[in-house]
Amino acid sequence: MGLLPSTSPAIPGAEVARPYCGFRISRVTVPQRAAFISIADPNGKARNWEKRTMDTKKFDSHSRRELIRNAALGGGAAAVLGGLGINPLIGAAMAKEAGKSSKPLKAAFSNAGLQATWCAQGKQAAEYWGSLFNVEVTWFDGQLDAVKQRSAIDNMASQKWDFVAIQADGIGTLTAPVNKMIDAGIPVIDMDTLIAPLDTINVHALLAPDNEFMGASVTQALVNAINGEGIMVMTQGQLGHTGAQGRARGFKSVVAKFPKIQVVDEQPGDWSVTETARIWDGLLTKYPKIDAAYFHNDDMALAASKVMQAKGRTDIKIGGCDAMPPAIKAVQDGVMYATVRNPSCRIHGGAIIAGVNAVVNGEKTGQGGIPKNVVTDGPVVTKANADGIAWMEEQFLI
Repeated sequence: MGLLPSTSPAIPGAEVARPYCGFRISRVTVPQRAAFISIADPNGKARNWEKRTMDTKKFDSHSRRELIRNAALGGGAAAVLGGLGINPLIGAAMAKEAGKSSKPLKAAFSNAGLQATWCAQGKQAAEYWGSLFNVEVTWFDGQLDAVKQRSAIDNMASQKWDFVAIQADGIGTLTAPVNKMIDAGIPVIDMDTLIAPLDTINVHALLAPDNEFMGASVTQALVNAINGEGIMVMTQGQLGHTGAQGRARGFKSVVAKFPKIQVVDEQPGDWSVTETARIWDGLLTKYPKIDAAYFHNDDMALAASKVMQAKGRTDIKIGGCDAMPPAIKAVQDGVMYATVRNPSCRIHGGAIIAGVNAVVNGEKTGQGGIPKNVVTDGPVVTKANADGIAWMEEQFLI
């Protein structure tokens, strides 16, 4: 797949790439005002084309996303994505002509609840990546309630879809309607948390982080910050959520190594900012000294931080999980000590790509296809790398 320049109607005076068979992309460079694509023809002769002229100071994140989208729709995604520093595997996948359906695909998505910022960001990412791959995404909100999500998934299972992707609010709560869709031949992608144990359900793939790693890595950062001794609290997510279960195991695996650390509370905040604020109002009254606290998501961490600030307890080291934009800013500002990226965009966008590959390319689960369990870990976020992670999230990449 190669490139030839063509004028873009969306950007006056700009040129975007379009596919031209027989050429090989070798590199992309982006100087101050113009981007150049260097490719080689089948005879190995290098050719350079100016892709577009632009003032990079005015090229904001929305413009970058539009450039990527327009390039993908034109088939030249690999070169453009490579030029913006995007993973070449993603760029190559987007550039494959067979990787996008000629007619719109219908996909149904559900995650735990759009009240949670992680879930809301995931919806944005799924819709964005869906626009690149000609996928119409219909959303079934879990509303952070297992019973309500079950009703939504029962509704989903009564309809016809090309593929579906689901983050279950609790393990085992959605098994029957999911099996109904699987039996109907619909590829089901499991996101972030187990719908059911993988050896008991024939999902197409699970895209999820190592939650135990996430819990352990932030806890270790907090332990280091308090020199391995002191009073700690863990505020958990929903206890039936396998992600929360893994984060709790990670937390406990670290604190068990430090006999001078005392854990005084492990109540579940159930992902609710209201419940978490209530819990922490009581904890700060009960315990005059708390050195560090780990929260199973950033929303709860930030809710508790407001209570801490109101009570003048800003000395507590706060660790979160998800690395959502408000939490990244809190790390940059010193309000939070650390968080870890649960890559919502990578998971939800990856579900789009996995579904398209299953439907358009016939990709199967297992050897030669998509692994049954795809680990999607992101890094611990501190002041040192916060800016870069924030940029990656703006592009729906992590």
